[in-house]
Amino acid sequence: MKSRPLFRIALAAGLLLSGVLAGTASAQPGTTPVYWRVPANGAQVAELAKAGFDVGESDSGAAYVIGDEGVAGQLRALGYQPEFFDTVYKDLPAASANSVAADTFYGGYRTVAAHEAHLAQVAAAHPDLATEYTIGQSWKKTKGQGGHDMQAICLTKKQAGDCTLSTTSPKPKFVLMAQIHARELSTGELAWRWIDYLADGYATDATAKSILDTTEVWVIPMANPDGVDIVASGGNSPKLQRKNADNSRGGCSGTDIGIDVNRNSTFRWGGDSNSPCDETYQGASAGSEPEAKALEGLFRKIYPVQRGTGDNDPAPTTARGTMITLHSYGNDIIIPWGFTQSKAPNDAQYRKLGAKYAASNGYLVGTNAETVGYDTSGTTDDFTYGALGVASVTFEVGSSSGTCGGFLPKYTCVDSTFWPKNKDSFIAAAKAAAAPYQQ
Repeated sequence: MKSRPLFRIALAAGLLLSGVLAGTASAQPGTTPVYWRVPANGAQVAELAKAGFDVGESDSGAAYVIGDEGVAGQLRALGYQPEFFDTVYKDLPAASANSVAADTFYGGYRTVAAHEAHLAQVAAAHPDLATEYTIGQSWKKTKGQGGHDMQAICLTKKQAGDCTLSTTSPKPKFVLMAQIHARELSTGELAWRWIDYLADGYATDATAKSILDTTEVWVIPMANPDGVDIVASGGNSPKLQRKNADNSRGGCSGTDIGIDVNRNSTFRWGGDSNSPCDETYQGASAGSEPEAKALEGLFRKIYPVQRGTGDNDPAPTTARGTMITLHSYGNDIIIPWGFTQSKAPNDAQYRKLGAKYAASNGYLVGTNAETVGYDTSGTTDDFTYGALGVASVTFEVGSSSGTCGGFLPKYTCVDSTFWPKNKDSFIAAAKAAAAPYQQ
């Protein structure tokens, strides 16, 4: 999730019920982490966050805190009245642990290794359409602790100059980025389906063919691969890791380690948490993390600078390029700015563009102030818009509760709900890449 305060009290692995470990989460609170609805005003939500609670989201009347009965007891001791709201873990199909491939977890979600193999397979099967790139390394790989190359794929019907690392290549570009927050599982799966729709559909689907004939589509399916490894290591009880795996600061443990890569970008960095164990810890300096460096490096190599340096300098109507960074959850399309509640200079154009995206998925279009209520600094979409002028937004995929709600929705929701809702939104973003501010 891009913009809700996500601070946590560490949950020891031993607190997970044996039923959850077998993939059959209880519908009632106990020693299993759940979502608690905590009636609170805005100031109290901020206090809960500063106190270290993992606030999954908030609205005008409550915070939704992740934790077990012990966390609920701590809330009560502070004078709050938490009420059970929903489970974190959703029920899995019977015998699901034995019925899915070895490179999947939690009912079918793909591991980093599966995503890496997928990109290689697509590039090999469609050499006329697909070009795979290594754009950098994860934190663990830079430290010789395993880790991963960070990968992207470019899809287009290749002509001279296409899918090169060039700011002057002929076709406009649309970038879809997923799973920069590791525990937001549905986002990587949407990136996978988008790649397959275009690559496999080029020969038979008129819309896919039109997009790839006219546009470069770049996809980064795993923007935080080390973090996803941690999530997947929980198997049918995915670990709630949000940040990367950088454990060099603060003496944090469990899923408290890491830097929030979506608070580490170099554009208007510095307004989020300085506490290393907080979920929105921004790092010691702007762009300190190799994942942030890799992402910004790719964006600078494929997009020209198209706006001035002032916060009130609009991108010109001739600017090209669109970008969607996928997060969960909230059913929102969040438009710049993130670092301030002031509207971006292209606000009116963003609302028209957002309306085109929302025509398919029905999400709420608005700024942080209109969707989540407060600022976020050092985010990826603020960088691509603020530094480069690219028309960039955040999608918050999924609702707050139910089988398809929260950070860990049931895997079947990807095909039953998330992909059908968002496929046409991605198509709209690709079609808008040539002139996003003229919609």
